[in-house]
Amino acid sequence: MPDLSVPLGRPPRVLVTGAGGPSGVCFLRALAGSCELWAGDIDPNAAGLYLVEHARRWLLPRGDDAAYAGRLQELCARLRIDVLVPTVDTELLPLARASHEFTAAGTRVLVPRAAALARCLDKWTLIEACRGTVRVPCTVLLEPGVAESFEAGFPAVAKPRRGSGSRGVVLADTPADLAALPLDGSYLLQELLPGAEYSLDVLVALDGTVRAAVPRVRDKTDSGIIVAGRVLHRPALSDDAAKVAAVTGLHGICNVQVREDREGRPALLEVNPRPPGGMSLTVAAGVHMPAWAVASLLGMDVPGHIPHRELSVVRHWQDVVMDLGELGDVAGRA
Repeated sequence: MPDLSVPLGRPPRVLVTGAGGPSGVCFLRALAGSCELWAGDIDPNAAGLYLVEHARRWLLPRGDDAAYAGRLQELCARLRIDVLVPTVDTELLPLARASHEFTAAGTRVLVPRAAALARCLDKWTLIEACRGTVRVPCTVLLEPGVAESFEAGFPAVAKPRRGSGSRGVVLADTPADLAALPLDGSYLLQELLPGAEYSLDVLVALDGTVRAAVPRVRDKTDSGIIVAGRVLHRPALSDDAAKVAAVTGLHGICNVQVREDREGRPALLEVNPRPPGGMSLTVAAGVHMPAWAVASLLGMDVPGHIPHRELSVVRHWQDVVMDLGELGDVAGRA
């Protein structure tokens, strides 16, 4: 892990948003003791707010608020934040579009460029960008007459072009199961991938070179969050994840998800262009992505390759105990 106090002569001041989610909590815990940490969220009861002292807890506007980027820039200037780490999907594009203004005011933002985000946040654009670079599942836009002639056959999966998690996903045994979905190209119809699923945490330096691509497998999840898993050596998967990061133009920390087809061949599912919620497994395996991502933004050299070790992890809830009445008490509102 790098000494993050070197570039500035002091620990950097880091604001992590989405402090109520697993990504935000993971980032805050990983950087504890090496940075001065602030936490922000839209919910005053977000758990990650209480990982920092009272004066460093802030309520934020929603990421889809038109004034979001401007208000965050004002807050970062007021708090003299060196690095801003957004962990919520809706925040990414507004902050990417305003990243030059943040940089000019002295705050580096851990966010890919807007064009790279656009490729990843639209699943159809992502598939088209990666086709021919890595294996992608048979995928078409859901339009009139498409289901009846779908090359991969059924069962199949229909999912919104935009959005995260499993919201709106439909497992269709026959074309009739798609009757309630819009046929305007806002949904994808995709080959069902029934095999093992892998999640790869990828660290990309500012020059676009991949410094680590760590495969992990989710053995057990709870509400979509990994609670038991393994970090593995799978060089072919790591190579594919690096190719995806390169072709999409990502930098910083991203997460590439792949799943095996009926023949055991991995195919690209999606890319999350932000720190993932399961990144604590990667940190435990020896690749401290939060620290190296901050180091890169501060101008420090990142090793050409950061190796990881295989391990198993079981995750559990951890209580944050505080004085009566402190829950919901934050320092201010952006």
